[in-house]
Amino acid sequence: MLLYKLWRSFIKEILLLKRDIGGIVIIFVMPLLLIVTITLIQDSTFKNLEGSKIPIIFIDHDKSEVSKNIKGELENSKTFQLLTNFNEKSAQEAVFAGEYQMAIVIPQDLTKDLNTNIDSKVQAIVSSFGLEGDSAQTKIEAPKAKEIHLYFDPATNAGFKNSVMNSVNKMVFEIENKKIYKAFQDQLGTTENLEENKNLISFKEITPKKGEMDIMPNSVQHNVPAWTLFAIFFIVVPLSINLVKEKSQGTSVRARISPTPYFVHILGKTFTYLIICLIQFLLMVAVGIYLFPYMDLPAFDVSGKMFQLVTVTLFAGLAAIGFGVLLGTIADTQEQSAPFGATSVVVLAAIGGIWVPVFLMPEFMQTVAKFSPMNWGLNAYYDIILRNSGIGGIAKELVFLFLFYIATVSISIFYERKLHNI
Repeated sequence: MLLYKLWRSFIKEILLLKRDIGGIVIIFVMPLLLIVTITLIQDSTFKNLEGSKIPIIFIDHDKSEVSKNIKGELENSKTFQLLTNFNEKSAQEAVFAGEYQMAIVIPQDLTKDLNTNIDSKVQAIVSSFGLEGDSAQTKIEAPKAKEIHLYFDPATNAGFKNSVMNSVNKMVFEIENKKIYKAFQDQLGTTENLEENKNLISFKEITPKKGEMDIMPNSVQHNVPAWTLFAIFFIVVPLSINLVKEKSQGTSVRARISPTPYFVHILGKTFTYLIICLIQFLLMVAVGIYLFPYMDLPAFDVSGKMFQLVTVTLFAGLAAIGFGVLLGTIADTQEQSAPFGATSVVVLAAIGGIWVPVFLMPEFMQTVAKFSPMNWGLNAYYDIILRNSGIGGIAKELVFLFLFYIATVSISIFYERKLHNI
């Protein structure tokens, strides 16, 4: 008998949705348009994060050892693509106009003056110890300091500027050190190759990996789960509106005086909207697998992960349904439920890492993001897609999502009983 009542409640929800064409469009069409648009917009940004080379202007007036070493280091890096067909004036104009992020200008005679400066200092040191080499017969005058000009786009953030300046400074410092070793060798007549001595301290990057998947997502790996969650939580709008309609049309009164417990009506809504959430997820995954490769985007890989992804989707759906039930129970009119529902979902998406990934947010916002149920779902998706986690690896996020559903539905039932003295 209880199953029959649950079935009739499910049919009622389907009939309500069939009459709401606008709600159907919001639930299914809008998320598909968003996922395609946002992924195309963000793809180049994610490629930069993944190590895609940034085009910069490199002008070499020195054309000797130091400038060639700097150029070689920049070319061998995973960060920059060098453009050399500019003069300093055109480079400055192009950078300041925002066409390129930066330009590097190596001054004339940099290598020559650096060698002279080193020889002068080494000669002074050797002479202070009373050691006179062959090259120390005449005093060498130190040249004037040289400047490497760095032009930056005014819109470039300070972190990027500091990173580039530190990198260039490190390259020049290493070149200068090698030359100092060589100058001492020449002065002292030693045969030991000092510049080949390895640094005492070095850095080794250790990135946690499972299989061949890196932790950093690409645009598709971020946007498919992110906008799936946005679509799932946007069911708050039609769900809360339907609850308000039931109150205004007297349906909720008939439900309360019927022998069917109120929680059965909640379960009917839960099953109905869980099916909708699953359909939304499958549509998003289909776009990621079949459409994105034709748009020059990476394909969304779900091989061996579908069961875990569906599990996260169902639990995220429960959280969204609980929030929608709570909002529809508390709101008295559609004018209250619709705007507040849409706004709250947008806010939860913004702080939960849907629009901008959490790892790109300031530290304070990364802390705030932990309180968004969308962030719990997104982290669970990340664990599956990027870390090949099983159900055990995402258990914490699933528990949080389920508790959110239980809490919101419990508050809704308590509010309903208190309001009508049931």
